[in-house]
Amino acid sequence: MTAKSTKSLVLLGGGKPAAPARAGRVWLVGAGPGDPDLLTIKALKALSAADVVVHDGLVSDEILALAPAMARRISVAKRKSRHSYAQDEINRMLVAFAQDGLQVVRLKGGDPFIFGRGGEELEACRAAGVECLVAPGVTAALAASAAAGAPLTHRGAAQAVTFVTGHAAKGAEPDLDWEHLARANHTVVIYMGVSTAGPIAGRLMDAGRDPATPALIVENASRADEARIVTTLGDLASAAAGLAGPALLIVGEAMALAQASTPMIADLVSTAQAARA
Repeated sequence: MTAKSTKSLVLLGGGKPAAPARAGRVWLVGAGPGDPDLLTIKALKALSAADVVVHDGLVSDEILALAPAMARRISVAKRKSRHSYAQDEINRMLVAFAQDGLQVVRLKGGDPFIFGRGGEELEACRAAGVECLVAPGVTAALAASAAAGAPLTHRGAAQAVTFVTGHAAKGAEPDLDWEHLARANHTVVIYMGVSTAGPIAGRLMDAGRDPATPALIVENASRADEARIVTTLGDLASAAAGLAGPALLIVGEAMALAQASTPMIADLVSTAQAARA
């Protein structure tokens, strides 16, 4: 089996190699939304012991730099309609490296189990008899709401929060309970929903959600170039138009507390990152 790399082609599992001197394993590690300060201690320990780091495109360079200098880094970046590797290829790559006795870190933006396909990779490792451990990460919704000062739950404005995806498999519309999501005092966080903001907003309003419901869009959450747009459900599509970076859409009464981006906040993030450099 072959696995592509940003540097060269590598043969994995060719022939009948001798048994590895040590047992390999896979760590599914959440890198968080981008700010290295939000990386967990468990994630840092796993990354520091890695022989191979198989990472998403959204993982920041600052976090990748925390891996050992000799560790091999393989980007399996995914973008809409543009995948460098199919998911099955990634699964086989993780298993093959671990079976060769390597310590493999599958480094994923946010949390591995929040729209990160970590469950599929865990299943593949289990099916192959490869040990697979998980280091959870700060998912983007938590970082986005915290930075904006808008809680996802609030005793007076949000008694529930639901994370949904704006895209289902093979481009299909997500199969969601729109009537449930349209209830008042319920925060709805939409991942990967920028290009489908119009249809999603329409579905929520058709199901009864008030167009005046506060909404927040956060682009590049926790990074130096983070940007926020405070809007309403009725204006969600127009507010999201033209955004290019990864962004979250958050709809709910508690978003009335959200603060738009200010230069002071961006300056604070830049200063902190410069201090780490």
